Amino acid sequence: MTLSQWIPQMGEGCLLTLKLFFVTIVFSMPLGLCLTFLYTSKSAVLNKIVGFYILIMRGTPLLLQIFFVYFGLPYTPFIGKYLTISDRFTAGAIAFILNYAAYFAEIFRGGLLSVDVGQYEAAKVLGLTESQTRFKIILPQMFRIALPVVSNEAIILIKDTALITAIGLSDLLKVTKTIVNKTTNISAFVVAAFFYLIMSYVLTLVFKALEKKFSF
Repeated sequence: MTLSQWIPQMGEGCLLTLKLFFVTIVFSMPLGLCLTFLYTSKSAVLNKIVGFYILIMRGTPLLLQIFFVYFGLPYTPFIGKYLTISDRFTAGAIAFILNYAAYFAEIFRGGLLSVDVGQYEAAKVLGLTESQTRFKIILPQMFRIALPVVSNEAIILIKDTALITAIGLSDLLKVTKTIVNKTTNISAFVVAAFFYLIMSYVLTLVFKALEKKFSF
C-alpha cells in the first residue's frame, strides 16, 4: 500500500474529524453561553444546578461521557428505551457538545466577570435596558476577552475528536491506525500528524484574525 493510496483514505477520515469539530463548535458555544447566563443569574437554584452540571462535565473524562451516551443511556432505569441513540456519530457528537458546552460556559463566565463594572453603570446612566446593556455593551466585550481562551479550546477540540474512535467511527486516527496495522509502515502516523498540524494551524490563523478584528 503506497502513500498515494493512503492519502484518499486519510482524507475521508479527516472529513469525519472536521465534521465532528464543526458540529461540536456550532452547538456547544451557544449552549455554553446559555449556561453562562443561567450560572450568573440571580437564582440560587439555577446557579447550583448549572454549577453541578459543569462540575460533572469537567470532572469526568470525555471518553467516559462518550461511552455513557452511546452504551449507557439505553440502560437508564425506566426511560432507557427512549434514550437509545443508534447512530454512533450522533451519540459521539452529543457527548462532545455537552462536554464542551461546560468548558465554554466557564470561559464565557470568566470573560463576563472580567468586564469592568463601570460599563454597567455607564449603560445605566445612558438609559439602556438590561437587555440592551447585555447584548450591545457587555457581550461584545466578553467575547473579545474570551477569544484567546476559546481559540485554545478549539485547538484542543480538534485533537480530542480522536476519542470518537472508541465507539468505532473511522475518523483520521482510526483510519491511520488501520493503515499501519495493514502495512506495518509507521509513516502513516507522520502523515496523520501533518493533517492535525495543518488543521490546528488553520484554526490558529482564523482566531488570530478574529482577535485582530475585535480588538479595540
